[in-house]
Amino acid sequence: MTESNYLHNILDFGAVEGGKVLCTDAFAAAVQKCTQKGGGTVYVPAGAFLTGPVRLESNITLHLAAGSRLLFSSRTEDYPLTEVRWEGAEQKGYMPMLYARAAQNICITGTGTVDGQGGFWWRIHLEGKLAYSRPRLLYFEDCDRIIIEKVQLVNSPAWTVNPVRCQNVTIDNISIVNPPDSPNTDGINPDSCKNVRISNCQVDVGDDCITIKSGVETGKYLIPCENVSITNCTLLRGHGGVVIGSEMSGGVRNIVISNCIFEGTDRGIRLKTRRGRGGEVCDIRVSNLIMKDVMCPVVMHQYYFCGEGGDRKQVWDKASYPVAAGTPQFRGIHFSGITAVNAHAAAAFLYGLPEMPISDITFDNISIIMADNAVPGVPAMMKDVSATSRMGVFCANVTNVTFSNVSVRGAEGPVFQLTGAKRVTFHSGTLMGNSSIVTENCSEIYIDGKPV
Repeated sequence: MTESNYLHNILDFGAVEGGKVLCTDAFAAAVQKCTQKGGGTVYVPAGAFLTGPVRLESNITLHLAAGSRLLFSSRTEDYPLTEVRWEGAEQKGYMPMLYARAAQNICITGTGTVDGQGGFWWRIHLEGKLAYSRPRLLYFEDCDRIIIEKVQLVNSPAWTVNPVRCQNVTIDNISIVNPPDSPNTDGINPDSCKNVRISNCQVDVGDDCITIKSGVETGKYLIPCENVSITNCTLLRGHGGVVIGSEMSGGVRNIVISNCIFEGTDRGIRLKTRRGRGGEVCDIRVSNLIMKDVMCPVVMHQYYFCGEGGDRKQVWDKASYPVAAGTPQFRGIHFSGITAVNAHAAAAFLYGLPEMPISDITFDNISIIMADNAVPGVPAMMKDVSATSRMGVFCANVTNVTFSNVSVRGAEGPVFQLTGAKRVTFHSGTLMGNSSIVTENCSEIYIDGKPV
């Protein structure tokens, strides 16, 4: 076979360049031609092409040539309703823009741009005129072997890249840009996926940059998200740099986050959940990060108040409740080699449940410098937490926590505030002249093996 048997230019199927004529049928015809031959490449040449949703099938590469721009329609009638997972639960939503279901060996590549033209969707969402969830820009469900590389993704109506229940996903060297005020436009959200590699990406969005999820307690599928590596990424301006939760009922485990730069994100590393969601977050390694101008470098809490579902009294209540299937757990989370400069609200904020404390946490070789002209901010989205400025490390309801060579400079008030903490150890060099530790209802607090 010649190369033309594998490479199918959308112009040959009736696509019209210029961004004015809807080319949905041309894309569908090119995909069908590839499928008939057992696979191939749908080729998008330089120029602007307007389209509705494009469904990819097994063994297909979508290649966006240099100078190409894929523009997605801003008309709801071009997006049929379909079953999707949104914020952890299965429901009807508008068909995603680029998507696949139960497929394998799919690649999206090239140096072109995929533009979701999200302004229309953001506006009608904020006006309360959407009865269904907005389309994701890239959405894959129950797929195996997905590769996304080199492309630029902009103006997503909602989450930008959202694989759900997928395996063997590689996302490399892509750029994601959504306006900072665009609502709920997360960057990369693997949800109940296994074996995910995210590397060499730059993400600048209106919500969390990278978020790891695994559904909610009311969802049809409760499958863990596991074996995820995030490395060599630059994360800008989002609400969180790398986030776990809040949809984590299926559990999250075996996560490595390394060699990344965070600049201007609200939080750096952010773990969030609440009673009723259940699930266990465990075996997380975070290392070699640089953060600049973040509100709070590390946040872990189990009182997240956003989203539907759950008994609000239990979500907010600081009293202890019986441990049950809906009790979430954070354990085995390790931070090392982190430098944060110009942190604003707090150096770190950990708030576990009294019935299920955040446990087995280590901080090693951490340097945090608070901003001279700090802008007050709320470290965690939970009830009764006010905006703070230049607060040190706050820990409530934690157990088995170790601080080794941790330096916090420029904090106002105590450098370490512990409440309801048990078995917390500070090793040599940690206090570095900042000997201020305040405890309340704590036990087994040690400095170099000696009780405080």
